[in-house]
Amino acid sequence: MTSQGPFLYDDGPAPLHTGTPRSAKVWIVAGIVGIALLAVAMVGFLYLLKGSPAQQATQAAQVFVDSMGDGDTGTAYEMLCEDERDRLAPDEVAGVYQGVGEAEVGEVYDDATEGAAVQVVAVRWADGATTELRVMNEDGPRICGLAD
Repeated sequence: MTSQGPFLYDDGPAPLHTGTPRSAKVWIVAGIVGIALLAVAMVGFLYLLKGSPAQQATQAAQVFVDSMGDGDTGTAYEMLCEDERDRLAPDEVAGVYQGVGEAEVGEVYDDATEGAAVQVVAVRWADGATTELRVMNEDGPRICGLAD
């Protein structure tokens, strides 16, 4: 059945976009650049908030030797990395790590075999002996043995 006459939508649908099409390349590039700048800013903020890896290692070593000096083996044990906690019992920590007398935390450098992933912190004891603690990030800076 065909019918003649006026229809409600005689002209057909109107075009949705009547202007000249524009390229979205500028917005895509701006978004990528913005994300990259945000990532760099977040890394910089973490350095300001937590300090550099060397500062974190120094602080961890200081807390570690201070807790052993105070006889707080529980805190010292909790500052060990998982491998060291598996290897040692809490009452064995002082026997392995503690020197004679007061401890002075010294310089920090990257482990030559592991690079920047492991920091080595020198600790000088009152008797003149020096211990080098290996510190790595494992949910925060952790003591992971003695440097060779």
